[in-house]
Amino acid sequence: MKKIVLFLAAVGLLMVGCAGSEPKQELADPCFQGAPSWVVNPQVEGAIAAAGSAKKSAGGMQFTRDAAMANARSEISRVIEVKVNTMMKDFTQVTGVGDAETVDKVTSSVSKQVSSQVLQGTMQKDAWFSPCGELYVLVVLDPSKVADATKKQVVTSMKNDQALWQQFQAQKAQDELDAAVNKEFGQGGLGQ
Repeated sequence: MKKIVLFLAAVGLLMVGCAGSEPKQELADPCFQGAPSWVVNPQVEGAIAAAGSAKKSAGGMQFTRDAAMANARSEISRVIEVKVNTMMKDFTQVTGVGDAETVDKVTSSVSKQVSSQVLQGTMQKDAWFSPCGELYVLVVLDPSKVADATKKQVVTSMKNDQALWQQFQAQKAQDELDAAVNKEFGQGGLGQ
């Protein structure tokens, strides 16, 4: 019994020790051999991160990098906010009788995702060229930049709301004045 307990304890310690280490994940696709983990799972502690890629282009390295950065920024934008519209259609029809009966089934699915964000403070943190000539970039956005931009939008919105409120109050005062004048001097106003 004592040997079994010791054996189980040793296996448990071995499992805990192995659980802490994260083996490098190799993908079956030869284009991803030697890829850093962020290519598949772009995560950076304390930041919003995304990976973008672009094929090596005759436009040069800068063109390729710009395209990869744009793809990563698009992904960050979708992480922050995305509007999704989906539609699913399902149609089933039976024709014929008995052994000649056939069933036709059509299913279609359409999905549209739109994202529109102003991103300030994105930067490239890492880059990797795949063996197949594709550039992958890791782009990060500091969440404090998002918080600052959101705060500015809220303050701007509040100021706009205050301006609209003041316009409303001014119009209301003008309407009250017009109503008082019309009551005092009749519908025609002054001098009529």
